[in-house]
Amino acid sequence: MTISHTLRLILSLLLTVPLSAQNATPFPRTPSIKGLQVQMVDDALALGIHHAGININLTAMVDLEKKPGNPKRVVDGYEFSFNETYLKRLDSEIKPLSDKLVLVYLILIAYPSKIPAIDALVIHPDAHKDHKYSVGGFNAKTSEGKAWLKAASMEIAARWSDARSKNGRVWGWVVGNEVNSHFMWYNMGKKPLADAVAEYAQAFRIVHEAVRTASTHARLYISFDHHWGAGMHGVSAEEATPGKDFLDGFAKLTSDLDWHVAWHPYPEDLGNPRAWADKTVKSDETSNKVTFKNLEVLCRYLRKPDLLYKGEPRRVILSEQGFHLLLQPDGEALQAAAYAYAWEKCRKLPLVDAFIYHRHVDHAHEGGLRLGLWRNAPNSIADPHSKKQIWELFREAGTPGWDAAAARMLPVTGLKSWDDLKGE
Repeated sequence: MTISHTLRLILSLLLTVPLSAQNATPFPRTPSIKGLQVQMVDDALALGIHHAGININLTAMVDLEKKPGNPKRVVDGYEFSFNETYLKRLDSEIKPLSDKLVLVYLILIAYPSKIPAIDALVIHPDAHKDHKYSVGGFNAKTSEGKAWLKAASMEIAARWSDARSKNGRVWGWVVGNEVNSHFMWYNMGKKPLADAVAEYAQAFRIVHEAVRTASTHARLYISFDHHWGAGMHGVSAEEATPGKDFLDGFAKLTSDLDWHVAWHPYPEDLGNPRAWADKTVKSDETSNKVTFKNLEVLCRYLRKPDLLYKGEPRRVILSEQGFHLLLQPDGEALQAAAYAYAWEKCRKLPLVDAFIYHRHVDHAHEGGLRLGLWRNAPNSIADPHSKKQIWELFREAGTPGWDAAAARMLPVTGLKSWDDLKGE
């Protein structure tokens, strides 16, 4: 055998070695739906969570300088480099959680970086530039943007969902944030519903395909706010659309894909924790919003034949919702009672796999809302200061002590029995 023939044989073998080892493990079952958007890993584990939401900022992944030592991928003729320092920081959150068998869900978000070259690569080119916004839509419109989204998704899927991963395991991928609010919370600029759905669906396909190279059964979710049969008040239809309409349009374009729903059932008034007292919502699909009070509307809707996948309904996770602490004598009791109410509601809805509470610690830049299990320290953004009453109740959720703890909250709600809550 000649040297050249041997080299060709070695090269051929190398090219057949997969870049990743697809994880074929079935999606895990957990003891309960208890979850948290985690800020403090040790505290989250002490609380006994089984689900963890972690934001990943796609703009923070970009390494424009292509520094030596940073991971790189070539996709569709473009070479991309990724910020290993940022990814290692995520390793330090994901691995200790998954090592304790907590199901980790990565919430893929594109926060504006204010670096034009990064934002042009990652964020949708139609995103409005003349108005402050919080979260950008993904750039699945330009050829380089599509290639970057594919490369980034493959990189993080291989890192955390691959069978050979040593950095912790991710089982859920929430693709974007509240995509039916496509001018503010998933900024693609003003556009009609059909265009917003089509452009998001294209981005979702790219991420879905990338995740499937690493894992057969990891789940991917489309994220919604709580608006259902009507759009956001005072906002045009080209800025935000009813969740039901967006869901129907997305389902028609992606009926071949296994996707699931990440819903945010905040109370109708985010500043009022009394989830049981929502006045405008209805118990059928004509409701303006889907909150905890009428969450069964979403679950029933997902059982419609044209929304099924291989004969089964899409699953639901509640990936972002919390209850505001009112600064009044009964404020802590109201916040805790709202959590008890929401937990008891979820117990009646078998499609709900996870109730991931938001927030771990109050955040000073969240429009005055105080949603956390912890207070933030004075003059800080989100440094933990002290636990609230809801922290103790949250710890009991999913344990033998829950029924007694929840029963103590029932009088706060004015309800006679948790058994009166509606299921599907």
